[in-house]
Amino acid sequence: MLKILKYSFFDLMRSRWSYIYFLFYLALGFVLLFLNNDVSKAVITLMNIIVVLTPLIGTVFGIMYYYNSREFTELLLAQPLKRSTIFLGQYTGLSLSLSLSLVLGLGIPFLMYGILESAAIWNFASLLLTGAFLTFIFVALAYNIALSNENKIKGFGYAVLLWLFLAVIYDGLFLISLIVFEEYPLDKFSLAATVFNPIDLSRILILLKLDISALLGYTGASFKKFFGTGLGMFISFSALMLWVILPAWRIVVKARKKDF
Repeated sequence: MLKILKYSFFDLMRSRWSYIYFLFYLALGFVLLFLNNDVSKAVITLMNIIVVLTPLIGTVFGIMYYYNSREFTELLLAQPLKRSTIFLGQYTGLSLSLSLSLVLGLGIPFLMYGILESAAIWNFASLLLTGAFLTFIFVALAYNIALSNENKIKGFGYAVLLWLFLAVIYDGLFLISLIVFEEYPLDKFSLAATVFNPIDLSRILILLKLDISALLGYTGASFKKFFGTGLGMFISFSALMLWVILPAWRIVVKARKKDF
């Protein structure tokens, strides 16, 4: 698995798209810090970009990498290698390369600005960690969709639709349900609905880490009461871990049953 992981990782690191992804975040970090000297405000702006863009990039890269490397994957399948080793190695290598581009792209400008000496270092670290989680989650979801669809167009369409649902449509349905059932106690429903969407969960965690949950009103107070505690943080990060583990486990199950 390590050899396949290394091959996938270095193959993607040599790709021009990885350089473009890295340079985008590098330029974004320098521009934000140039326009705004307050690191906390820069982190808030980055949060709004990362929680939407990182899942999209992970989804697109995941679906494209699977289809483009299909012939090489079939060659590996002809070798005495476990299917779980092949697919988990490719998935991990892709996720690590994208996460590294994100961390280095944002880390370099903030390190040059002096983030290590700033009180916002933990907020920035939480932002990078959340971005890495979202990368691993959506690459795994994209791989699951690709394994379930031989047609490239259908697979790509389903992957983008999944991102659109979790990033935009889910929030709209969530707000509509809160308005329709506003006369009922919705604290537990809001918490459960947030956990079932990794993008919303990541956004809430960052907002609470920045201590600006008051902007969310009554709902923010409920989130602060739960997620702001040690138990709440543990459950939320455990939920993100499950969002990584379960799709990765399904990759293995789907690959074992799939006829290539």
